Amino acid sequence: MKKMTPIIALITALFVTSCMNEQKVADLLKEKPEIIFDAIKAEPAKFMETIQEVANAAKGEMEKKRVEAEKQAFEESFKNPLEPKIRDDESFRGPKDAPLVIVEYSDFECPFCSRGYNTVNQLMKKYEGKIKFVYKHLPLSFHPQAMISAQYFEAIRLQSADKAFAFHDEIFDNQKQLRLGKKFLDKIAKKVGANMSKLKKDIDSDKVKDRIKEDMAEAAKFGIQGTPGFVFNGIPVKGAYPVSHFDTIIEELKKRNLVKL
Repeated sequence: MKKMTPIIALITALFVTSCMNEQKVADLLKEKPEIIFDAIKAEPAKFMETIQEVANAAKGEMEKKRVEAEKQAFEESFKNPLEPKIRDDESFRGPKDAPLVIVEYSDFECPFCSRGYNTVNQLMKKYEGKIKFVYKHLPLSFHPQAMISAQYFEAIRLQSADKAFAFHDEIFDNQKQLRLGKKFLDKIAKKVGANMSKLKKDIDSDKVKDRIKEDMAEAAKFGIQGTPGFVFNGIPVKGAYPVSHFDTIIEELKKRNLVKL
């Protein structure tokens, strides 16, 4: 039989040797906390061992609840899929009528979005011709170059979707250079062939800024607060998950006859 710790033994003794209820035990320990302190001092190692056991048990229980909550949320997302707005002038990669649609809410300066960028590239190759990729903006306030980068992207997109995505790729391939600010952004814009005069006129326009605001509002509506965030055929993916996570969603979509590849 496992030996009881001093505190448990004390409380047990109070119950079995007298007519003392729980409230009275609590009152006693409150009035004389030195009882507990003395018990701890008597066997500190046992006390720490008990604390660790309780912490591990709590951690295990919390993990079970987390996993169960994720399962429920995952199931619910198939019953009530999200519906991102695909605007008439939306720019995208891949076929227009692709069976798989991935919408990303991203921040050009976020290091996790760099992982998301690599994941999307892998998915586009793995499911070539079957994925449409839409890039939307969620520039976070604590990333000083995020908003201006989004404005550059949208200003270039007004000229050419291909040039805008080339700009997108250049940033994520050289993300650390964003610390150089507009000097770096201008360099990339010129490299992808943007009309710099038009870019400078459009970058602070309401058309550009309002579009970014629309993306941010949509992300907030979907409960996407951090980056990257994705909506994959209506299923939310919050974070820089690996390709295997998207594979799981695809298999589930196929199993439920929600998509045919």
